Amino acid sequence: MKIVDAKVVVTSPGRNFVTLKLTTDEGLTGLGDATLNGRELAVVSYLADHVVPLLIGLDPHRVEDTWQSLYRGAYWRRGPVTMAAIAAVDVALWDIKAKAAGLPLYQLLGGASRERVGTYGHAGGRDIPELLDSVRARLAEGYPAVRVQSGIPGLKAVYGVVDTDDTGAPVLHQQARPLVEDWDTAAYLRHVPAVFEAVRAEFGAELPLLHDVHHRLTPIQAARLGKDLEPYRPFWLEDCTPAENQEALRLVRRSTTTPLAVGEVFNTVYDYQALITEQLIDYVRSAVTHFGGVTPLRKLFDFAAQYQIRSAIHGPEDISPVGMAAAVHLDLAVHNFGIQEYSGHTPLTEAVFRHAYTFTDGHLHPGETPGIGVELDEELAAAHPYEAAYLPVNRLHDGTVHDW
Repeated sequence: MKIVDAKVVVTSPGRNFVTLKLTTDEGLTGLGDATLNGRELAVVSYLADHVVPLLIGLDPHRVEDTWQSLYRGAYWRRGPVTMAAIAAVDVALWDIKAKAAGLPLYQLLGGASRERVGTYGHAGGRDIPELLDSVRARLAEGYPAVRVQSGIPGLKAVYGVVDTDDTGAPVLHQQARPLVEDWDTAAYLRHVPAVFEAVRAEFGAELPLLHDVHHRLTPIQAARLGKDLEPYRPFWLEDCTPAENQEALRLVRRSTTTPLAVGEVFNTVYDYQALITEQLIDYVRSAVTHFGGVTPLRKLFDFAAQYQIRSAIHGPEDISPVGMAAAVHLDLAVHNFGIQEYSGHTPLTEAVFRHAYTFTDGHLHPGETPGIGVELDEELAAAHPYEAAYLPVNRLHDGTVHDW
């Protein structure tokens, strides 16, 4: 079997997605997600101009060899653009391999380790009463765990608090220029414990509650927040400080027993080495789409398992259903699964990317369709072309750019 065609499809059914489609001489096709939110076209060029010419004529069954060739052969290793491009190839090859075997991908990864995949949903509100309503909505949808994000008094726009339509569904805004959010660390640190107190008072001690700091604190500030939240027993504190400085987590870990989740912006295992071997975190958060695909992410989970660290694959709306499907197959197969982020997609996105995975009673299952179980409607995708879009930026009150 040989790869005879490779194309890069860019579509924007409400937000931008980048998809690689490989076709073999036996008529099998494979899809891979290469979406890099706010830098999509950089990955498109990397794939179309530098990777696709290398794929024609290759044996699609040689997944590991192709991965190593794309990673080591470029010389310029790592980085989100490179690893998103490699991820698209890797997932597309696994899709083809599983289709050739007539099996869903998870069966090629060792089979199911559980019956279904537990998730958490996103709850947010401009104030605490609105947040409580949002938590109720997530629970009504069946989510067994909820991430809580709240507006901060005195701040106009805060990460995790989104506009909703009349039905309560989130409204996505693609920004032609970056939206500028404001930030005040002291106000945030004062407010978040009150948010957890209110949610616990309303919903009790049993509901797993998560919170995303989104890289905004220094190590000592993160340590303080982790300690302040201990009475409310969070499921985790996510990205409490920019973790490129792995030593920073040593200070946080010494100061609090609040579990820590890190890694959605990480691209290779080297970003995690000290964090895992020193047991400075509890959950690894990388996405299939941004970590180079199924091949390296499975290896990361096996590495983390030696230190009793669990998986928690990044799963926002800007991971396409192709990337989400690959994640759910991994979730079902790996032993040290922790939890899966899942915020779903719009009906239009799900029409463009028809998928076999299901969400029922707060749990996902990849389905039994051979491959990853996603089909791309190319005609519908073409009807929704790329739109220039950026993620927000964050500034302090004096205008200084801060971590978003």
